[in-house]
Amino acid sequence: MTDLTIRPARPDELDAVGELTVRAYLADGPISEKYTAILADARSRSRAAELLVAVDAEDRIVGTITIALPGGEFADIARDGELEFRMLAVDPDARRRGLGEALVRMVIDRARSLGLPRVVLSSQQNMTGAHRIYERFGFRRHPDRDWMVPPNLTLIVYALDLD
Repeated sequence: MTDLTIRPARPDELDAVGELTVRAYLADGPISEKYTAILADARSRSRAAELLVAVDAEDRIVGTITIALPGGEFADIARDGELEFRMLAVDPDARRRGLGEALVRMVIDRARSLGLPRVVLSSQQNMTGAHRIYERFGFRRHPDRDWMVPPNLTLIVYALDLD
């Protein structure tokens, strides 16, 4: 998308970012009430991580991604030398236009700017559209790092080695 801008979320946009994140996740299937509350809480993400938004030519938020810095509160699986991203969300009405790829590219660029050699993420098994994006970038599955969120949600792990 040539009319796309990716930038840090502004404080006045945080409620809209949370709503978009929930809407995008629900488009891929049901989510628990507990996780819905976490996804909706963009304010906490903006304080504890780097929260980016993708906006169109009219400055409408059409996507978002959270970059969890090493050792940060939102880093669930990152090890030394790894940058983790979470909560990639694209408005269901704006999908299939390259927004997800643009957001992932920003994360990869951020990892390189920090001198980190690897990017990691966890994903729900049903988010196959997102998995296709990751695989196009060269992310590979790491089943040995898959983990479980109570009561019974398995999250699968992908990693991309840079250069």
